[in-house]
Amino acid sequence: MIKLGLLVAETGATAIWTPSAIACAQLAVAELNQAGGVLGRHIELTTIDSGPTGETAAEAASNAVAFEGIDGIVGMVPSYCRRPVTRAVGRTVPFIYTPQFEGFENDARVVTTGETSSQLLAPALRMFQGGHRDRRYFLCGNDYMWPRGSITIARAMIQEARGTITGEMYLPLGSRDYDEILSRIASTRSDVVLPFFLGSDAIHFNRAFAAAGLTSRADRFACAVDETIIYGLAEHETENLYISSAYFSSLRSHNNGAFLERYHTLHGDSPPPANAFGQSCYEGVHCFAALVAAAETTRADSVRGKVGRALQARTARGKKGGTLAGSSQPIYLGRVDGYEVSILSHPV
Repeated sequence: MIKLGLLVAETGATAIWTPSAIACAQLAVAELNQAGGVLGRHIELTTIDSGPTGETAAEAASNAVAFEGIDGIVGMVPSYCRRPVTRAVGRTVPFIYTPQFEGFENDARVVTTGETSSQLLAPALRMFQGGHRDRRYFLCGNDYMWPRGSITIARAMIQEARGTITGEMYLPLGSRDYDEILSRIASTRSDVVLPFFLGSDAIHFNRAFAAAGLTSRADRFACAVDETIIYGLAEHETENLYISSAYFSSLRSHNNGAFLERYHTLHGDSPPPANAFGQSCYEGVHCFAALVAAAETTRADSVRGKVGRALQARTARGKKGGTLAGSSQPIYLGRVDGYEVSILSHPV
């Protein structure tokens, strides 16, 4: 038996994605075990609660390895957890980090499978800027490394494109006081708002944005808004909202169609909605399995050596067939229409 830990938050801003994360990981494990497991051993999935901070996430991961015999960890947790968890267990077991993130990760002890902010921002900013040199952008988000790192990237891209940055503001996780941000967006006559709010905080910000009457006055572009966030909004609150991702449940592709069919076969007609963050855990489990199979061991150093070289047979993203484990995926730009996402661009 190979014991695989799924590190997710049961409370806090990212808990909104945890049901989908667990359901998607369960599907990947079921597929692998039906095919005989990995290295002739079945996989047993254990959910690990990361808790509210990077320190609690590191402690939970470390305890799971030390006391539960976990052989590897797939983590769908905020960026402030990634480095503490990597330091705690990265030399001991493979650590696959699945969600989109700001980038700038050079620690070889963690395998990242999610899109970076530069990949997600590029197609959207090209669309918004177009031939307009007078576009006015307001940047805001939660006050930690993912929003700050992403906004640093966005700021450089906007300046290079001759756009104007009208303001930049940050709020602590869990804050619901958006009055100053919304006032500044209105007073600066911003054309485009880039909000980097996490999970449930994104729902509250977009509700407040609409209540302030700004949806018809400024476009919004968000990297971390997916179907789960959209379902938390009223239809009119998604007006002029654009998002980018490597995965949307509405993608019409062979891989996604097959994934959704298997997902509903396993979980029934009303499972947690498949979304980018939950589906990233499906990718993470299959990535882990592909790397272990190629390395012929669960040893962390040997597994990491197969990144970009091992074939991952199952994926819901990308082109028909498999992909290289740990490799980047195509990015799609979409417009939110009520509760639907209309794909606007070919993958880049």
